[in-house]
Amino acid sequence: MLEYVSESAFITIAGVLGGVALGLAARLGRFCTMGAIEDILYANSSLRMRMWALAIGVGIFGTYALVGTSLVEIERSFYLSITWMPMASIIGGLMFGYGMALAGNCGFGALARLGGGDMRAFVLVLVMGVSAYVVLSGPLSHLRNYLFLQSDAVTPPGLVHALSSLTGLGIAPLGMAIGAIIILLALASHEVKDSPASAFWGVVVGLSIVSGWAASGYIATYGFEAFDFVTHSYSAPVGETLLYAMTSSARLPSFAVGSVGGVLLGAFIGSLIKGHFRWEACEDPRELKRQIAGAMMMGTGAVLAMGCTVGQGLSAFSTLSYSAPVTFAAIFAGAALGLRHLIEGFQPAE
Repeated sequence: MLEYVSESAFITIAGVLGGVALGLAARLGRFCTMGAIEDILYANSSLRMRMWALAIGVGIFGTYALVGTSLVEIERSFYLSITWMPMASIIGGLMFGYGMALAGNCGFGALARLGGGDMRAFVLVLVMGVSAYVVLSGPLSHLRNYLFLQSDAVTPPGLVHALSSLTGLGIAPLGMAIGAIIILLALASHEVKDSPASAFWGVVVGLSIVSGWAASGYIATYGFEAFDFVTHSYSAPVGETLLYAMTSSARLPSFAVGSVGGVLLGAFIGSLIKGHFRWEACEDPRELKRQIAGAMMMGTGAVLAMGCTVGQGLSAFSTLSYSAPVTFAAIFAGAALGLRHLIEGFQPAE
């Protein structure tokens, strides 16, 4: 295949295809982290959170199936090659979750809304992308490095690797077994059984994450240029896409750029299929101010935690990194606190 397209084009196309699938899942399958948290806390429904769990299970199973074929060296991924910093996961996750509640969506959700014509989401995407780069490589990067200096990971780099060292079993079968167990637990609910469409879109999301690992693994195995092992995330990649939009004549597109563009395209197609596409703008300055503050918190928190709801909640989970469950729990807690403050105010609970 690399005889017909450049390696950069190949990895970008892979990002686009996976992003389209994710955008369709958001618009047609209502796949949304913020919505899943709201449903559990205020609607007494776990369906969308079980969709998320199903996507995680499929992602883990598929990722470690690729590891078993030697196509992917998962230890080279960002989530396993950097030493886990618990405080960064907790603080960053709490910031991201609280900001997500203020903004009403995560970065992925904002892209999906933008694809449906919501111009309020355009502001969120811009602010979040710029905020992420301010902390990642801008004026606040030195402070971030001082507080949370990254270093190469030591063995074992992740949960399945630690389990493998204890049991002597291979990481691929162990990872696939863990993924299979999560899939079965997610499917055991009557809510999922009664909504096969939700289960379908959960599987689509999980496979989208796996497709990123597969594409980057293929390039690393058969290509000549140096590419990282990557898959979908929507914090720093949003900033990278903004940079590409402004300087594309001097740089090649990437998986991240393709992924962000793919979500926009998939969400646009999905909104047309559902008949939901319409232009919307913010008429309340107070609401816009709150959403901008939330987007700034999300961009900052995602860089500290090394990922967002998709980056840590799905992609890092698919590698069974130490950071994924802690960060996702912190995001949930931050969002729950933010929702409580928005709905009930800052009065202490009785």
